[in-house]
Amino acid sequence: MYTQALNQQDSAAPGSEDSGALARFEARVAAEDKIEPNDWMPEAYRRTLIRQISQHAHSEIIGMQPEGNWITRAPSLRRKAALLAKVQDEGGHGLYLYAAAETLGISREELNEQLLSGKAKYSSIFNYPTLTWADIGAIGWLVDGAAIMNQIPLCRTSYGPYARAMIRVCKEESFHQRQGYEIMLTLCRGTPAQKAMAQDALDRWWWPSLMMFGPPDAESQHTDQAMRWKIKRFTNDALRQQFVDATVPQGHHLGLSFPDPDLRFDEATGHWRFGAIDWAEFKAVLAGNGPCNRQRLRTRREAHASGAWVREAALAHAAKRRARAAAQKQAAE
Repeated sequence: MYTQALNQQDSAAPGSEDSGALARFEARVAAEDKIEPNDWMPEAYRRTLIRQISQHAHSEIIGMQPEGNWITRAPSLRRKAALLAKVQDEGGHGLYLYAAAETLGISREELNEQLLSGKAKYSSIFNYPTLTWADIGAIGWLVDGAAIMNQIPLCRTSYGPYARAMIRVCKEESFHQRQGYEIMLTLCRGTPAQKAMAQDALDRWWWPSLMMFGPPDAESQHTDQAMRWKIKRFTNDALRQQFVDATVPQGHHLGLSFPDPDLRFDEATGHWRFGAIDWAEFKAVLAGNGPCNRQRLRTRREAHASGAWVREAALAHAAKRRARAAAQKQAAE
């Protein structure tokens, strides 16, 4: 899932909290009660949720770009229709999540401005290019697979609107993961050139997919608090290990090799052990220096500007409907 915002430093000064209200809040969370928009909540809880949900929403919207790039170049009408449906799903996920964030007292316009200005972050994974059709399969299999590892526990997150939104998101992401794996399977059962294309995609997407879970637990700034408030249910490292354990056998079934000479199965623990992740690359991409950072934001800004007339028309239509309703009410009186 796209929750790297949980690792960003919170610059806002903590406000004074009512100790009694805080104790009642934490008791409700411990009892697995859902926190709803009108319930009292600590300001730090609200800020953490806004940061996480908005980054998740931004990631869904930006994530439409690397796959949308292949809609017109898909190898068949069936593939084109499936990819078009998937990209449409991602836009819907962004909509659900922006709506959930709005229940915390922040407007969608403000969230969008944070993205366009570069203030808000989105998942680093979407700053890598899609060079071949196999990349679409690798994104579905690896990126959506990693997202599912993070998102399924979010169906039980303590904030009600977010948890409910994630139920539908997870169902659709599960389909996306299966779709990606099926693309990889088809390529691996095809010609030697097609299998080589699948291997190349795995080589390029494997390590960025592991980085999706965020930095090691020792460097994660908000994990302890987020887990106590049950925003998160598992640590970054625990989710990363679950992903590796589930994905490596799938790759071996495809007949592919992983770009990690240290990858081995540990009989004692039952886990796949993997090599060191290049965290310098992760930090560089988050800082805006990835292969496609500037391109992704430029494309998003251009889309926002070109859609201004649609927003203006919608506002004008809404104003006309309100005026008509007011006139009808006045006439009835």
